[in-house]
Amino acid sequence: MKQIFASFFAVLFGAFLAQAADDHITYKGKEGPGKGKHIVLLSGDEEYRSEEGLPMLAKILSQRHGFKCTVLFSLNDKGEIDPTNQKSLSHPQALDSADAIIMLLRFRTWPDEVYKHFDDACNRGIPVIGLRTSTHAFRGKIGGFGKRVLGEGWVSHWGGHKREACRGVIEKGAEKNPILNGVTDVFADSDVYEAYPPADAKILMRGLVLENMKPDSKPSTREKRNRKLNKVTGVNDPAMAVAWTRQYKWPSGKTSPIFTTTMGAATDLQSAGLRRMIVNATYNSLGMEVPAKANVEYVDPYKPLFYGFNSFRRGIKPADHALGKVLPAGDKK
Repeated sequence: MKQIFASFFAVLFGAFLAQAADDHITYKGKEGPGKGKHIVLLSGDEEYRSEEGLPMLAKILSQRHGFKCTVLFSLNDKGEIDPTNQKSLSHPQALDSADAIIMLLRFRTWPDEVYKHFDDACNRGIPVIGLRTSTHAFRGKIGGFGKRVLGEGWVSHWGGHKREACRGVIEKGAEKNPILNGVTDVFADSDVYEAYPPADAKILMRGLVLENMKPDSKPSTREKRNRKLNKVTGVNDPAMAVAWTRQYKWPSGKTSPIFTTTMGAATDLQSAGLRRMIVNATYNSLGMEVPAKANVEYVDPYKPLFYGFNSFRRGIKPADHALGKVLPAGDKK
């Protein structure tokens, strides 16, 4: 009987903390340093399963750190999460009250009325945290966002795609940066992107291209042409930047703190070190004291699908990411 009551109250408590509308989900923050701050997370990429990774991060930020978090999705006409719908961003009005944005987008073509909410939020000078394919978040007239704002656009897969994973190595001289507090053992099974951040960027981490997809594999010694140096070098000589910060001044005159990492696939986020770096970047970008070792334990079990085009779970709706729920092992029929 006690177990039945415990389960009943757990469900009620979860319903109180997480509010799922038809087209998005909001996690009300517990008590914590982030109380009173609203983080809006934008998912929308066809390959790296941001629709799974960002709800997991939102649960950590809300339940472990007190931030109110809203996750927005790309949806189809049935209200199901469909990352291939590049024109969709659900409930963009949430951006009107955002204190920070965490985004993992790829080649979106939002209508003007949707993009305006994003543009207005950015022009308030709020922090922007860009993950993985956000370097090429948009097509068309705003297609240069990655290079202009985040510090790099789409260049190439520097590591072998689905063959050579990435090990994060802290940049010499960046060890005391608070974003790296407690950050160790960063491993990403997505490959290293070719990236050349601008001179005003502060590089925090470089990514060693590994020989294979195993966390304990050795760094690769193969060679490749480095576009910036205009010569052939080893893929790890020098290793490409995979995380950096900079400031960006918008047309409004306001300036946003920017944090960019070319890691961030849903499977990459199984690395506690990577999750901690993103959580730390959230604190730091908002001008908050960064914990010495932020709690980044999962709130609910997390078993993301491996990345790939058209590999997303079908039939999933935003409400399926509510607290206490775990996604099915495969397609939801």
